Amino acid sequence: MMMSDTSHDISTLNGLIATTIDSVDGYTEAAKDSGSGRFGALFTSRANERREVVSRLQQQVSSLGGNVEDDGTILAGAHRMFLNLKSAVTGQDDKAIINEVEAGEDHIKAKFEDALGDMKLSPTVRDLIQSCYSSVKTGHDEMRDIKHSMQG
Repeated sequence: MMMSDTSHDISTLNGLIATTIDSVDGYTEAAKDSGSGRFGALFTSRANERREVVSRLQQQVSSLGGNVEDDGTILAGAHRMFLNLKSAVTGQDDKAIINEVEAGEDHIKAKFEDALGDMKLSPTVRDLIQSCYSSVKTGHDEMRDIKHSMQG
């Protein structure tokens, strides 16, 4: 019985790692797109914060004896191509960038919330996810607030 719990923990963590790596990539792209604009530094610091989340989740997978996910999702690759194409077309439009970032934030927040609703996770893993989620939620709420402030 313990084995299946561990493998469930590992696959859940690896799913969150892939999503969080997508988020790091998204923020890194957004920072490039906004350049020296007012959001560049914010995006960079969020990317660093998410890298920290990735490494905490990866450490847990390692300690459970799992193979650590170190890549984003395939879907995100397609999303990045779309982002790059779009930024080439819109030419560094802050509002467009914020909209993209905020959509990514909705996605990662939902992934973490799904994981937290998973009753099969071990308490240790749930606690870690909960702790990482508070960082994710802060980032999400900040982007949501910026988006709303730009709609005025």
